[in-house]
Amino acid sequence: MTTDAFLADCRARLAFDLLSNTWNAVVLWALRDGPRRPVELRERIGGISSKVLTETLRRLQFNGLVDRQEHPGAPVRVEYQLTPLGRTLLGPIDAVGAWAFEYGDEVIAAQDAACADGPESSGPPTQAGPGG
Repeated sequence: MTTDAFLADCRARLAFDLLSNTWNAVVLWALRDGPRRPVELRERIGGISSKVLTETLRRLQFNGLVDRQEHPGAPVRVEYQLTPLGRTLLGPIDAVGAWAFEYGDEVIAAQDAACADGPESSGPPTQAGPGG
């Protein structure tokens, strides 16, 4: 057994995969103050379609980070809330947000400089597939 924390099948990779989807972190953050209905989440987040919100909530529920609660009535009212496991991600999300606030301008400046160097460097480098 290896102790390399970044192998494809390790738990660190799982965490990075969860946070690499922009909407996952945004929805988790939007739920930090308590349960919300989907329409409230869309208003709070902005820029997310109903379809993408539904997909994100299902993904977060599948991973044990969000609970879905149905309240009886006509029509049935649905709310989502963080699970205790989901709450554990608020600290890392806050830390990444603080990093972006502090260093985001530098990243944007680096991107602008790379684009100004010419058309061959106008986008991010592509990753080589298996075999280089």
